[in-house]
Amino acid sequence: SRITHLTLAPKRWGIPPCVIISLAVTILSSPAAPATFQSSGQNTPLLELYTSEGCSSCPPAESWLSRQKDSPGLWKEFVPVAFHVDYWDHLGWQDPWSANSFSARQRAHAKANVTDAIYTPEFFLNGKEWRAWSGRRDVPRSGMRPGVLTVTSGVDNRWRVTFAPTIPATRYEACIAVLSSGVSSEVKAGENRGRHLAHDFVALSLTQMRLDKKGEVFQGDFVVSLKQKHATGRLGLAVWVTRGDHLEPLQATGGWLPSVE
Repeated sequence: SRITHLTLAPKRWGIPPCVIISLAVTILSSPAAPATFQSSGQNTPLLELYTSEGCSSCPPAESWLSRQKDSPGLWKEFVPVAFHVDYWDHLGWQDPWSANSFSARQRAHAKANVTDAIYTPEFFLNGKEWRAWSGRRDVPRSGMRPGVLTVTSGVDNRWRVTFAPTIPATRYEACIAVLSSGVSSEVKAGENRGRHLAHDFVALSLTQMRLDKKGEVFQGDFVVSLKQKHATGRLGLAVWVTRGDHLEPLQATGGWLPSVE
């Protein structure tokens, strides 16, 4: 079996849509009891926001996403991830959470949706562009029943992904994103100069791995290993599976990570 390590690597590595990027957060201590995140059999949508501190149109979308922290459907009826892109950094403010790989992922979404246009703020719901967010309090669900996705922690920050599919495929892959909520910054330049911007569900890292077939399920192991420099915000984990190397998520789950002692 293989173990994928989610270490925070230098930003200069920057490549494919699902990669590992650089940010400093505190190492997680192993919980006394295993933590388990599990979807139902019905599709739990992955909600992606593409945003930037360099874009003056983004704060309303980020505020809307932040309000979802209080939604009873969080993690069970939708899994949110905010990807900060880097193509607004040239305006004079480098977004501390931006990554070129996140911009590449957004471009891949645009290509899959048969459009060359990318913009911020932009939401994707299960891989499809979603513009109806501003007038809603909830996140719509689909009637698809792709199977159950389970993510369980073990000792030494080791985690296991298990997917029991109902949709036939010869290959499944998992994407794992470490998230931070309750973080903010004072913007010194660019379109949002002078503003205090708050963020939730910010992607700190993203990696992709192939799941191995184990009888009737598909499994993979990974380790969350984060450098201990400073703790910022509340950490969470978002995990979703795709068929092969497709972008469109089949199933998602996630939750808040155990607190650091």
